[in-house]
Amino acid sequence: MRRLRRFLRFFFVGLIPALLILGLAVGVLWSGFRVAAAMTDRLSAMSRLNERAAAYVQTATAIAPTIMTHTATSTQTPNATATPPPTSTSTATATPQPTLTPTPLPPSATPTPQVIVQFTTNTPLPPTLALPPTNTPAALISVTPAPTFTPTATLAPSATPTTAATARALPTLLIPENPDPAQVDVTAIPTAVEFIPREYALVNIILLGTDAEITNDGSLRTDTMIIVSINLDTGTVAMLSLPRDLFVYIPALGMQRLNVAYGYGEAVGWTDGGFGLLRQTILYNFGINVHYYALVNLSGFETIIDAVGGVDLAVDCAIQDYQLIGAQMPAGAVQANDEGLWTLPVGYYRMSGAEALWYARSRHNSLEFDRGRRQQQLLRAILRSARDQGLLTQVPTLWNETMSVVETNLQLDDIIGLLPIAVNLESSAIENFRFIRLYHTTPWTTPDGSNVQLPIFDTVRELMIDFYTPPTQSQVSVERATIAVYNGTTNTDWDRVAAERLNWEGFSAVAMGAAQTSSYTDTVLIDYTGQEKGSSLEAIALLLNIRPENVLIEPDPNRSSDFAVIVGSSYNSCTEQGVLAVDEGTPAP
Repeated sequence: MRRLRRFLRFFFVGLIPALLILGLAVGVLWSGFRVAAAMTDRLSAMSRLNERAAAYVQTATAIAPTIMTHTATSTQTPNATATPPPTSTSTATATPQPTLTPTPLPPSATPTPQVIVQFTTNTPLPPTLALPPTNTPAALISVTPAPTFTPTATLAPSATPTTAATARALPTLLIPENPDPAQVDVTAIPTAVEFIPREYALVNIILLGTDAEITNDGSLRTDTMIIVSINLDTGTVAMLSLPRDLFVYIPALGMQRLNVAYGYGEAVGWTDGGFGLLRQTILYNFGINVHYYALVNLSGFETIIDAVGGVDLAVDCAIQDYQLIGAQMPAGAVQANDEGLWTLPVGYYRMSGAEALWYARSRHNSLEFDRGRRQQQLLRAILRSARDQGLLTQVPTLWNETMSVVETNLQLDDIIGLLPIAVNLESSAIENFRFIRLYHTTPWTTPDGSNVQLPIFDTVRELMIDFYTPPTQSQVSVERATIAVYNGTTNTDWDRVAAERLNWEGFSAVAMGAAQTSSYTDTVLIDYTGQEKGSSLEAIALLLNIRPENVLIEPDPNRSSDFAVIVGSSYNSCTEQGVLAVDEGTPAP
């Protein structure tokens, strides 16, 4: 048992092991459909399809223009969640300014009452069509071996493999067959998208999480799907969350939610199993070739988090939910009402595996899109914990014991080959991408009343291209600005919350502790650069919702940081849709 614990502690803290495993099982709820039921109900489903064929054609004709011509109505911009971070490994330390004595600001005006928008959550979608697999190889793409790269860090002697690792050829890509042109479905079946251009040597790994152990319904749904793309040429990493409710074409099955592709592939014996079908589905709908996968369940996720001693998480968007099966309310949560509803306020928390599971799975008052953000946040927290403990170079130990925790087609040599990138990667240098509701997707209700998201292919393609593109030097230059963040309130660690919000977007922010006074009401931003062009001032103010009258320009050629932020009691950097305000209540026991 001691050996197993040591193994879990060492192995699951490397970049790729952490990215592959620790966010996999998060964000899982009760929903979906039974594959077995799909096969059983085939005859009755076909009968219903025949009766409704004419209506389907009309539905497809009606919504097709909407899909192609929809324009964004979200107040967010597509780049807001995908700001490329700096590739510099600079660790400039921001220290308190001797002259940093901003005058306390007057109390802010009474805020306008927040309008709470409740979004309809999806209901389980029963299958309307279940066809036998027809994945006869149509065409094979020759894939050259992944190019080798020169390590930029030297591994510790204890982590050096006994035999030199050589690059393996990436798994062969099987092109999915096009659907029968005469096939009728509940909505128009899109044509296969073009491959996203690849200008770099990339290794793509999809992280999958399933709730099969608690549903006991015979189905396997991957409600967590995060693609991790490792750029071997630039040594950078990008993460992309795929919402489970994306309504896409699944070869042989038809138009269904993306989260059922893996389970269907497993049930019908698809080539390369569930991953093979999911891989073809992602390629068909998004033009992305995923090479590897890793999957864990809820208990595996909890065990891994506890094995690394828990994680530190900055909660900048308060969330609200009930107790969840298999999870635990985080310490610091407050009771919102007498009906079992709890709120996790803005703050900085140390979470165990069970507590992190609640944070990542919760979606009572937030959208699926926000849950993807929290899942990526967990991955970053794991990487930071690994770096702080100096455990990144311990990965090669006890590899064989991992097979009892994770299901994957990766091999030890694959992991060893990626370690040099892990050793030199800062968590703030990971790019984060996700879908934006109403910009990348259109909400739609299926004929049976289920709520899904239809991809808007033009904007989704832009997202995929950004996902494949590392930051430019001009972007790195702007985002290299250093920011000292001070806590001007009595709320514990709010400087750390604001600093992590900035680091998420690629800035170099350092939490400096308490300001000279804790009586700030509004958050203040001080610009010590005085630059009019190429400044990060506007971006920082926007990210932290700082009003123009609270932005001060105080050029200082002897500055130790480019900017200073003093967090006030009205601090609110949350821009997520559907997230409720914090309710007062009794702290969790």
